[in-house]
Amino acid sequence: MGMMRRSAALAALFVLIAGWAALAMAAEGCAPRGKLDPIYCDDNGDGIADPSKDPAKLLNPDPLVFAYVPVEDPAVYGPVFADLLRHVEKVTGKKVQYFGPQNYAAQLEAMRSGRLHVTGYSTGSVVWAVNVAGAVPFGQMATAKGPRGYHMVVIVRANDARINSVADLKGKRVAHVSQTSSSGHQAPVFFFTRLGVVPGKDYEIVFSSKHDNSILGVVNGDYDAAPVADTVLERMVNRGVVQRGDYKVVYTSPVFPTAGFAYHHALEPKLAAEIKEAFYTFKIQGTSLGKDFRDATHFIPIDYRKDWEAVAGILEANGVVFSRESADYKKFSAPPKRGGG
Repeated sequence: MGMMRRSAALAALFVLIAGWAALAMAAEGCAPRGKLDPIYCDDNGDGIADPSKDPAKLLNPDPLVFAYVPVEDPAVYGPVFADLLRHVEKVTGKKVQYFGPQNYAAQLEAMRSGRLHVTGYSTGSVVWAVNVAGAVPFGQMATAKGPRGYHMVVIVRANDARINSVADLKGKRVAHVSQTSSSGHQAPVFFFTRLGVVPGKDYEIVFSSKHDNSILGVVNGDYDAAPVADTVLERMVNRGVVQRGDYKVVYTSPVFPTAGFAYHHALEPKLAAEIKEAFYTFKIQGTSLGKDFRDATHFIPIDYRKDWEAVAGILEANGVVFSRESADYKKFSAPPKRGGG
C-alpha cells in the first residue's frame, strides 16, 4: 500500500512538473502578452490571443457549437438564434449546435476548453473571455443608425415608496447578477461608489446569476432592488413575462456596448473568416432573431481595444484580476446564491 501511495504521489509530481514545463515553454515562446492567460500568445500586441503557429493545433470542428450569454433562461435563445445559425451553416458548410450555458463561468470554461466555438458574451464577460478563454471578439448587433447600446438601470417594485434613488439603496437587499456582468455588477460598483453608496458595504449584495432572476426577484418581492440591462428588461416586457406597471426605474447609467460575439482563437483561419462572413451578411429583420431584437438590422465588426475600452476600465477600477486563479474568477465560478425568479 505504501508503494502504491508513493507511486501515485510520484505520478502526481510528474503531472505537476509537466504542467510547469508547458507553462514555461508557453511563456518563453511568446512576446509580452499583457493581461492574457499564460497559455495564450499575443505576438501582434492587439490584446487578443493569436491562433497557434502549429497547424496541428488548429480546430476545424463539425458541428460548430454556438451559445448566447446566459442573461435569461438558456432555452429561450435556441429558437431566437435559429435563423442566424442556419445561415452560418450555409456559409461554412458545417452543422451548428446550440448550447445553453447556465451561467457565465460555464460559458467561459466551455470556450477555454475548445468545446464552445462561437458565442455571444455579455458586455463585461467579453473582457474576461479575451483574457482567460482565448476569445476573439468579431461582431455586435447594430441598428440602422449604428451600434446597439444599452443602459444599466436600477429597478424596484412600482409601489415601493422607500427607494427613489441610489442613495435610498443603503441598508437594502439588492440583487446583482454575477461578478463578470458589466451592467449587473461591475458598473453598479463603479457608479454607485462614486455616488457615495458602496455595494456590499452600504447594502447587501445577493447574486442572482441571471438578469431575469434579478428582475423577477424584484417584481416578486425577493429583492428590494436590482441593477440590470435595460435591453433584457425590455425583452421581458415585450414577451409579457413582466409588466411595465410591475416596476419603476430609479437610476439610468450612461450607454454601454451590447453583447459581443466571438470565436475561439484556435479555429482554422479559413473557418474563422467564414463565420465572420456569415454574421456580417445576415439581415436580422424578418428573421427569428429580429423578433426578439426588434431594433437590430445587421452585425458590424468590433474593434475590441476601442469599443471595450470603457468596459475594461470599469473592471480594472473594480480591481479585477483576469486570471482563473484570482479571487474574482473563483467567486463567479462558484454556485450562485439564488433569491427569487
